[in-house]
Amino acid sequence: MKLVRFGNDGQEKPGLVDGSGTIRDLSGVIDDFTPDVITDDLISRLAAIDTASLPAVGADVRIGSPVKTTGHFIAIGLNFVDHAIESGLEPPVEPVVFSKAPSCIVGPDDDVVIPKGSEKTDWEVCVRLHALQ
Repeated sequence: MKLVRFGNDGQEKPGLVDGSGTIRDLSGVIDDFTPDVITDDLISRLAAIDTASLPAVGADVRIGSPVKTTGHFIAIGLNFVDHAIESGLEPPVEPVVFSKAPSCIVGPDDDVVIPKGSEKTDWEVCVRLHALQ
């Protein structure tokens, strides 16, 4: 089961992608996906649902960020040997730990907003960039 959020920016609803690739609306089952709601219990509840009974969503719908809200989060960089090598770096002896702002979480086809005055953007940022003017 793949969980998604879909809809216009700021108006996303929770959904899941069924076995045929159809997005199904979960808003009648759960309000939204937030860090405090995504638990093993929720996954068990969702796994028990007959997905065919959920409303289908159009294939052209925007896919949003995976969670509605989140606080600042900590990330680990160069955590795969292959990632370090493809970056031209030696795998680190200690984990590379850094923080990310919640605003960095966007949908897969959303624009990435580069803060005004930013001097460096990681190579992993998608091609569709939108600099603040």
